[in-house]
Amino acid sequence: MYANVLIEYPVKSLDKTFTYIVPDNLKSLVKVGVKVTVPFGNKKVSGVILGLSNTKADFDMKEIISVDMPYFHLNEEQLEIGKFIKEKTLCPLIMAYQTILPSSLKINDNSRDYSKYISYLKLNKEYDSINEYISKNKRFENQINLINDLLSNDKVLKNNYNQSSVKTLLNKGIIIEEKELSYRININDIKDHKIVMNDDQLNVYNSVDLNKYATYLLQGVTGSGKTLVYMELINKVIKNNKTAIVLVPEICLTTQTVQRFYNRFGNKVAVFHSALSEGEKFDEYKKIYNGEVSVVVGTRSSIFVPLKNLGLIVIDEEHSETYKQDNTPRYNAIDVAKFRCERNNIPLILASATPSLESRARAMKGVYKLLRLDKRVNNLLMPDIVLVDMKKENIHNQIISSYLYDEINKRLVNKEQIILLLNRRGFSTFISCKECGYTYKCPNCDISLTYHKISNKLRCHYCGYFIEKDDICPSCHHDSLNYLGLGTEKVEETLHNLFTSARIIRMDQDTTSKKGSYQKIIDSFANHEYEILLGTQMISKGLDFKDVTLVGVINADTSLNIPDFRASEKTFDLLYQTAGRSGRFNKQGKVIIQTYNPDNNIYKLISMNNYDRFFEYEMNVRHTLKYPPYTYLLLIKVSGNNYDILSNKVNDIKNYLSKNLDKSFTILGPTPSPVFKVNNIYSFQIVIKYTKDNNLNNILKSLDDIYSSYKDVNVDYIFNPTHF
Repeated sequence: MYANVLIEYPVKSLDKTFTYIVPDNLKSLVKVGVKVTVPFGNKKVSGVILGLSNTKADFDMKEIISVDMPYFHLNEEQLEIGKFIKEKTLCPLIMAYQTILPSSLKINDNSRDYSKYISYLKLNKEYDSINEYISKNKRFENQINLINDLLSNDKVLKNNYNQSSVKTLLNKGIIIEEKELSYRININDIKDHKIVMNDDQLNVYNSVDLNKYATYLLQGVTGSGKTLVYMELINKVIKNNKTAIVLVPEICLTTQTVQRFYNRFGNKVAVFHSALSEGEKFDEYKKIYNGEVSVVVGTRSSIFVPLKNLGLIVIDEEHSETYKQDNTPRYNAIDVAKFRCERNNIPLILASATPSLESRARAMKGVYKLLRLDKRVNNLLMPDIVLVDMKKENIHNQIISSYLYDEINKRLVNKEQIILLLNRRGFSTFISCKECGYTYKCPNCDISLTYHKISNKLRCHYCGYFIEKDDICPSCHHDSLNYLGLGTEKVEETLHNLFTSARIIRMDQDTTSKKGSYQKIIDSFANHEYEILLGTQMISKGLDFKDVTLVGVINADTSLNIPDFRASEKTFDLLYQTAGRSGRFNKQGKVIIQTYNPDNNIYKLISMNNYDRFFEYEMNVRHTLKYPPYTYLLLIKVSGNNYDILSNKVNDIKNYLSKNLDKSFTILGPTPSPVFKVNNIYSFQIVIKYTKDNNLNNILKSLDDIYSSYKDVNVDYIFNPTHF
């Protein structure tokens, strides 16, 4: 028997299979999709088997060394997904498979057993002198207690006993140790069926056909009860002996969302996201692989889990750009979801209060089926939205306007809660010297360093570089440092000074880096341990707190001023979603948006609380500028560590594209990337606009063949980029 093995090296020049002999002792373990270790050159490398045959090749072949983790393998659907990602993103196939597997099962990782074991003790049945041992060793009370417990129980937990006594009895052969596999995340089978759908939810529920492929766009205002509709549909799927995947965009959303699914479906739910430990991910993956769960809730990578008999995929907050991976392979989880749904002939539900313009446009054309929930449950009112012109504030560099200050105080008096948004972490976004103009910048990246006051460090949010901050300018040596820009740390300090008796908690990447920190912050705020929750965009979506009646946006202009054609859409999404955190139960909510540009059309549309008006306005802008959804975009990123070589090659690539693409394609650039240098790697970009692909993929593959052997130049293809 011979095996075609795709080896671990993720380089395009080795993106092919190599044939190996399957030795007799491994034939029972070998199958398509299984991991193996093989000799390659002078090394031992890992790989995955993509084919088996009995036909001998006409060249000398080496033998497979071992089969790794024979109890896990890529199934047929996962193998097809990998080929789909390769075709869609032009990445090496092995890189696609490495993305599909959790990190504890990567193709090139065989060194650890991530399984968790519980150790039990049992009497050794072959030891026939128990009574004699007891009578002679009564003074060893711990040993005798253990033996007596085993005489009345088949087995006991090892950790419950004196380990010195355990060791003695094991060495004497009186007892034996047995290990059993255990899961780290165990959920009691508690189920809650108390909530009943209203007429609007029931109408949406009845509109979804679970027996054929279709993409549904569920547009529902914040607080309209979209999650309840998913759960009822999933309940129906489970009754039909099928399974479901639910994707959420942020790790913090899994905490509240998963709890709702646990309450409804108990131990039939698995959770899967990057905040889990490697061991927890291994366990959850094992449950899924073994068919022990019916529902998987998680972030982007959950789209690859090997659920059998799939019946439904739901993507919540479908507009979120976190569903697109930022590094190779640059797949979009929504594309993979469509592939799986079409393959399994099942529905896909894309849901959002603010659908992406592309999704809403497809729904308008009938490509997607549009479903709507236009009212909050129990007829609760949408929050009032107030714009505050910060130019009219009297105090220089005001962070909290007088209006927001008064409204916060009212909520504190009424024992209500407040959420404040600033989508920028740190204390100051940059530090500059007033004397000489020096600005702290990252030596590896084309970006200024952000000051974090709590750690007294200046950090690069791109490569991780940091230095201790000194009070003296390193250039002119004057004590003239100026702290500019605004981050969540600085706002937190201001809040403590303004509201001295209020309990304030901050939620951003810095405060949620430790395991379990998301859950701890959300739970403590829900339990009224804090009155004010300050955070970045991770607090803007999907969170439910019954006593939050005020949401404040500290600086709404942050996302609107970025050089990105999607800036207006991203700003509307962020502010509309954040506004939806207010007044979600039986109390009227208010939203205060602080801006220096209150006359901007986007803020006026937000204050109307009307997505449809925004959609109409922004679609006119996109049509005029020929941006998606009226065109497709491809961003070609050309990067390397040698500036001179790179600048020449990027022009060669532009010339190649100009010669081979017809006039229906618009080629823009090359230009330096917005952040030109990251971790000492320079990058240029070329943007292509088009309406039909007209052999584009074949031309890109030819271009890829030319540059795959270049060590100094890396070419990346980003289809429908979320930003430039």
